[in-house]
Amino acid sequence: MDRRLPFGWLAAVAVAISTVVGLFIVPADAAQGDAQRIMYVHVPSAWLAYAAFFVTLVGSLLYLVRRDLRFDRVAAASAEIGLVFTGLTIVTGAIWGKATWGKWWDWDPRLTTTAILFVIYAGYLLLRQSIVERRRRARLAAVFGIIGFLNVPVVHFSVLWWRGLHQAPTIVRPGDPTIDHLLLIELLASVVAFTLVYVWLLRGRIDLERSHDDAELQLEPAP
Repeated sequence: MDRRLPFGWLAAVAVAISTVVGLFIVPADAAQGDAQRIMYVHVPSAWLAYAAFFVTLVGSLLYLVRRDLRFDRVAAASAEIGLVFTGLTIVTGAIWGKATWGKWWDWDPRLTTTAILFVIYAGYLLLRQSIVERRRRARLAAVFGIIGFLNVPVVHFSVLWWRGLHQAPTIVRPGDPTIDHLLLIELLASVVAFTLVYVWLLRGRIDLERSHDDAELQLEPAP
């Protein structure tokens, strides 16, 4: 049996429970009403868009220091998953924006920098696809990943640095969180549940990257 399967089931059950609780059990927000419920998908997705690129950053740095392809595999796998969660952040944010702002998109600083983050993720993966030689691919991708991570703090602090439609941070902010305690508990539970999914996907993608590396080594001509 696949050793990742039990963890995958745990992650799936955690997401299912947090989704049901967020949609049907916790009360609606006093200001935004039911539109606020998409926060239980939007915020975890945004958190993982950040976290996945941080893992790519660490993997890239470690590869440049150690020249061990295991770290490059971690960086690549995390970037693939980060691209998905960044896209989910943009989609759920558009739905939220339509309900609260009356439009799907605005060139708000947070939205714009998040879109740039999506492009950086995509550029990182396209760079990897364009380079055949394994070590060169890992080296150039590591440099790209390190530079690309600089956009992550820009995304997070954009709502503090520039005026826009997007609300200020709810949890990671100076002072106490600006959210009801019951809603905060559900939000944190959703973050944990989605993080479990990320870890499960990361493990699977790392194993797949290892298989690809093994196949490439077998195809290399003998010295």
